[in-house]
Amino acid sequence: MGEIISGQRRIDIAAVNERAARAAAGFRSLGVGRGDAIALCLRNDFAFFEASYAAGLLGAYPVPINWHYTEEEARYLLENSGAKVIVIHADLLAPIRRAIPSGVLVLAVPTPPEIMSWYNVTLDPRFDLHEAPSWDGFVEQFAPKPPEAIEPPGSMIYTSGTTGHPKGVRRHPPTAEQVIAQRVILMRGFGFSADNGPSIVTVVTGPMYHSAPNAYGTMAASLGGTVILQPRFEPEELLRLIETHRVTHVHMVPIMFNRLLRLPMETRARYDLSSLEFVVHAAAPIAASIKRAMIEWWGEKINEYYGSTETGIITFCTAREWLGHPGTVGRAMPEAQIRVLAANGAEQPVGSAGEIACRTSISDFTYHGDDARRSAADRAGLFATGDIGYLDSEGFLYLCDRAKDMLISGGVNIYPAEIEAELHKMPGVADCAVFGVPDEEYGEAVCAAVELQRGAELTDADVKTYLRSHLASFKVPKRVDFLSKLPREDSGKIFKRKLREPYWAGLDRRI
Repeated sequence: MGEIISGQRRIDIAAVNERAARAAAGFRSLGVGRGDAIALCLRNDFAFFEASYAAGLLGAYPVPINWHYTEEEARYLLENSGAKVIVIHADLLAPIRRAIPSGVLVLAVPTPPEIMSWYNVTLDPRFDLHEAPSWDGFVEQFAPKPPEAIEPPGSMIYTSGTTGHPKGVRRHPPTAEQVIAQRVILMRGFGFSADNGPSIVTVVTGPMYHSAPNAYGTMAASLGGTVILQPRFEPEELLRLIETHRVTHVHMVPIMFNRLLRLPMETRARYDLSSLEFVVHAAAPIAASIKRAMIEWWGEKINEYYGSTETGIITFCTAREWLGHPGTVGRAMPEAQIRVLAANGAEQPVGSAGEIACRTSISDFTYHGDDARRSAADRAGLFATGDIGYLDSEGFLYLCDRAKDMLISGGVNIYPAEIEAELHKMPGVADCAVFGVPDEEYGEAVCAAVELQRGAELTDADVKTYLRSHLASFKVPKRVDFLSKLPREDSGKIFKRKLREPYWAGLDRRI
C-alpha cells in the first residue's frame, strides 16, 4: 500500500482510508447521507483525500471550492450546492467566513508548513482553531463505521456557466457496471492499471478543485500508489520531485510544458527523468511546437486526451499517433461515441467542421438545480461539448474553435458572461465584451473591450481593481481596451468575432 507525501509529511494510504471511515461516521452523525454535499475549500493536502473518500462512503458528493474565489463567489456555490459541512484550510476561512450559510458545520484544517511557505501565508494570529472545530479533532472522536452497500456518485465539480454563475455537474448515482466502466476509462487515460497500482509514483501538479487533478490524484491513491502533492506548480521543483521519488506517472496541462521548456538547458540536463513511464496532458489546446519539443525532450511517453467535466475522457492519443497526425486530440475511446454535427443536427462528413457531440458509458449527469441547461446541451442522447471540430478518415478528432462563449487560460475554464455581468455593474461602463486573445504562456488570456458612458473616465487599472474586488484574480482581464463603440450585429448583439479576429490574425488556431 502506498502513501501520500506533502513536503516533509507522509501518511499511509491505509491511514487515509481509516480516517475517511471515521469521518464518514462523523458526517453520518450530522445527518449527511446519499445525495448530500460536503464542501472542500482546501489546497492539495491529506484532508482533501480523507474528506472526499468519506463523502463517497456515504454516497454524498464532495464539492471542491476554488479557493481563489471571492466571498461572493463562495457564497453562491455554498448556497447552491446545499452543503451541510465545509472542510477548509485555516488561512482560507477568514476571507469567506461571512459567505458560509448558518447551519453549515465548519471544520478547520491547520494549514501545513509547506503550503504556507509556497503561498507566503502568514496565519492571522487572531485565528484560533477554537473558532471552528478542527478536522483532526472531528475525525478522531468517531470509530470507523462500514459504509452501506452503495456506489458513490463522485465529486460534484462546479464549472462556470454562460449565464454567469457556475453550475454543479451532478452525476447520477452509477450502477455497478458504470462504476467499472468509469474506472476502466480513467485508468486507460491516466496510464494506470490494477496490476501497476502499487508501483505508481505520481505527482499531483494541479489544484484538486479541478476535475482532472481531482480524479487523477484520488484514483492513484485508491490503487495503492504513491502520490506526491506539489503545493503549487513550479517547473524545476517538478523535475526535482521526479528525480528524487523516481516518479513514473504525471498528469499535466500545456502551460506546464511551456514553463518547463523555458528552463535553461543546463537546468533541464541536471535532473534524471528516466523513471517516467507515462505522461498525459489535457484541459487546453497545445501548440504543435510545444508538444513536439516536449516529445523530443521526454520521449514518446507523452500522451493526450480530450474530454470535459461533464463527459469524462472521450478521446486518447499516444505521442506516436500525434506525430503521425499533428494537431489531433486523439480517437474515441472504445467506450465513447463522437459525432460532428451541422447546425441542423445532421452528421457532418469526414473533414468538415461542426459541433462536437459525444457520450460515454459512464453515468449521465445533470446541472445541479438547472435541468433545463442540461437538456439544452442534449443532441439526440449525446452531449454538446461546446467545441467545434472535425474527424479525419481515420477517426482522429481535431479542434478548431468553440461554439460556446468560453475561453481556457492556463487550463482553467473562464466564462466571459460572468465577468461581463460584473463589468455592467461598474459605474461609468456603458457596455462591454469579454473574450479570449492569444497568450504565449497561458494559451489564451482574458481581454475586455469596454465602452464608457458619456463623460466617464476610467483606466485599465480602474477596471482591474474593481473586478478584483468581485471576482477571483484569474478572471480579471489581462488586457482592457477602451472603444468608442462596440461592433454589433443586426440583432443588436455585440459582434465578438470582429473584436477577436484582429488578435488571432496570422495564427493557425482560434483557441
